Amino acid sequence: MMAGRAMTRRDCVRIGAIGLGGLTLPDLMRLRGLAGGPKAAAPRAKSVIVLFLSGGPSQLDMWDMKPEAPEEIRGTFRPVDTNVPGIRICEHMPRMARLADKYAIVRSMTHEQSAHPAAAYWMMAGSPIARPAPDASFMSRSDRPHMGSALAKVLGPAVPSMPPFVMVPEAMAPNGPERAGQHAGFLGASYDPYRINSDPNLPDYSPGVLVPPAGLTASRLKGRRALLDEMDPDDPADLSGPGMDEFQSRAFDLLSSTAARNAFNVAAEPEATRDRYGRHAFGQSTLLARRMVEAGVRLVHVNWVRHDNGKGGSGYDTHGQHLDLAKNNLMPPTDAAFSSLVEDLDARGLLDETLVVMMGEFGRTPRFNGAAGRDHWPHCFSLVLAGGGIKGGQVHGASDRIAAYPSADPVTPGDLIATLYHNLGIDPQTPIYDQQERPFPLADGRPVLGLL
Repeated sequence: MMAGRAMTRRDCVRIGAIGLGGLTLPDLMRLRGLAGGPKAAAPRAKSVIVLFLSGGPSQLDMWDMKPEAPEEIRGTFRPVDTNVPGIRICEHMPRMARLADKYAIVRSMTHEQSAHPAAAYWMMAGSPIARPAPDASFMSRSDRPHMGSALAKVLGPAVPSMPPFVMVPEAMAPNGPERAGQHAGFLGASYDPYRINSDPNLPDYSPGVLVPPAGLTASRLKGRRALLDEMDPDDPADLSGPGMDEFQSRAFDLLSSTAARNAFNVAAEPEATRDRYGRHAFGQSTLLARRMVEAGVRLVHVNWVRHDNGKGGSGYDTHGQHLDLAKNNLMPPTDAAFSSLVEDLDARGLLDETLVVMMGEFGRTPRFNGAAGRDHWPHCFSLVLAGGGIKGGQVHGASDRIAAYPSADPVTPGDLIATLYHNLGIDPQTPIYDQQERPFPLADGRPVLGLL
């Protein structure tokens, strides 16, 4: 108390309490309270893991091979049988071939955006970007939210001590600013993802603000929380806005949570498990994703970063030497990480309630270019879904003879995101509101019921 009155936030700023010794997490949690929306009667999933193969994986060389096409289209890779009769995938994904009964392949994804940032935005937000496509190379508060941010808004955290939306190991920004679609957009910073911005495969990996600043002991943290508890929420001089106490409290919960720190501690896994996922940023980030959903995170987004293992390179954006990169640098870690994740979720009884989607922003051209690469191709591509109400052991949709265009059951990014919301028990038409209070549906599409 100060001078016989309740302490205000302005007082706390003056004495340095509001800074929390360097704690910045409240910036991710403030501004607005949570609001509910219409929900389906029976949610099939409780959490989502998105494995985003940044750059654009080739449908023709992974999940929709055309062995009867000319070599300039089919390449040199060969399809192999899976454990589901009639479903064949690339020979360089042997572990996935043994798990085909656990996942569904969509071979008829389609949209019209061939630029990486705008295409990725569409796949993550479920709607085409309203700004001119070149502007999608940076994030804006005028944008529609990433699905994880929308879940944070509509459902809130599943566990108070865990963030609802986490992105690892970092946002996509291969050649400049962080690309659009990777944060909460017009919902505001309160619903942005918690990001570690650190490679869990490296010795200096850090889970971010979950590690308290030097000298901020549990007793000091408790004392600073007590100071905030004394602040007067009705003080007219308080400029922080309504709902600050709730988000500040959630920040304290996370910082002081042993469970949260444990969830982000990939080193707690057995060495054999870490080896099975793969000793690279993608593999270890996927392992972290499994630990996070076990701890109660609603959505974990894992980005394939283009500097994985410090090697640099194009990631899945293979405009040159496509087959060599795919065989040696791309498919083996992808096969290991995805397969280990599905195996572990299944063994732990979590696959039925965890929806896994592995996708990129688009596919690759049917024909090779002059540099032995494949270029951008949004008109037809493939992705994989597992768990969370998805019926495994099936192929949905089909492409033409060179995988250039869908020939049956086309699926748009909006349909995909609507399906994910549907399986989480949320009506995809639930309105969310921008900063001008204009309503927008969660996704511009309809659930693909054939996948369920």
